[in-house]
Amino acid sequence: MSEEFQTIQSIGSKGLLEKISNYDAFKNEKVTQSIGDDAAVIKEDGGNLTLLSSDTYVEGVDFDPTYTPFNHLGYKILSAGVSDIYAMNGKPEAVLVNLAVPNRMSVQMVEDLYQGIYAAGKLHEVEVVGGDLKANHANLVVSISVYGKVDEEHITYRKGANEGDAICITGDLGGALAGLRILMREKKFWEEHGDESIQPELGDYQFVVKRQLVPEARKDLVDTLREQNFIPTSMIDITKGLVSEVNSISEASDLGAYIYQAALPIAIETRQVADEMQEDVDRYALFGGEDLELMFTLSEEKVEEFVNHFNDFVVIGRMVPKEEGMKMQTAEGDVVSFDDLS
Repeated sequence: MSEEFQTIQSIGSKGLLEKISNYDAFKNEKVTQSIGDDAAVIKEDGGNLTLLSSDTYVEGVDFDPTYTPFNHLGYKILSAGVSDIYAMNGKPEAVLVNLAVPNRMSVQMVEDLYQGIYAAGKLHEVEVVGGDLKANHANLVVSISVYGKVDEEHITYRKGANEGDAICITGDLGGALAGLRILMREKKFWEEHGDESIQPELGDYQFVVKRQLVPEARKDLVDTLREQNFIPTSMIDITKGLVSEVNSISEASDLGAYIYQAALPIAIETRQVADEMQEDVDRYALFGGEDLELMFTLSEEKVEEFVNHFNDFVVIGRMVPKEEGMKMQTAEGDVVSFDDLS
């Protein structure tokens, strides 16, 4: 008798990953970290570690070409890829880019895509070393595989946070979602009026639109960590929203977390968009994702030292014993569970 049909939606992407990673598969003794972190880790001779990560972007799911210039798309895809390597405290070195291209795309569109990829590659000192190119009947699909290096002394995982460690966030949160909300609104206006001559008025929203279309991976943080010989106890990049990433570090480290709503770093431009949309800006920060900021944990003593070398980060909370769970103190002083935030 066949098993009952189970939808992927019913278990979510995390549940699906757990199912496909629990098979009795071949294990390579050189692989020290497989599924479950920002990148896989392979131990090489001499103690160096190789980092491997990949991302896939599907038109209509992960990006909308109506408001996403292809040079910006290329830049964003490579930035997101190297961000996974930075989240392991590593240095990206090379990428492979695979394209499945529909016939309706022009040569110029593909060139624009690669222009963005190469621009981000130059900034992050990463070489595009190859990939695969094939036709596709429907939508554009782009996948990128990133290769990086880190030594054993500096590797940083999602696991490793200690009770009492400060939870730190670079930059600001929610800007990428604010930019997406603006772009979606302009697309809707264009569709309703049906006039191709109408150009979106984005002058007042440049900050948030840029955060959505061309986010910057935080090379500066990892460079400073290396230069000053600071090693976070754990780290992750913020691509799925703060709540998701705090949960990931807590689960991996077998701890709970306590964060402060009033400490969430949100830019004034992001607040203005949320006000205009009559939406809760804190939800942008908590659930938005795609900001490519880095969240890391350090002991309170190390935070006090590190701020003398790098000041584009804030402390938003601390790691607590697992039995205390996942909590947030609101701006009004109430304490709520993460489960009550969704």
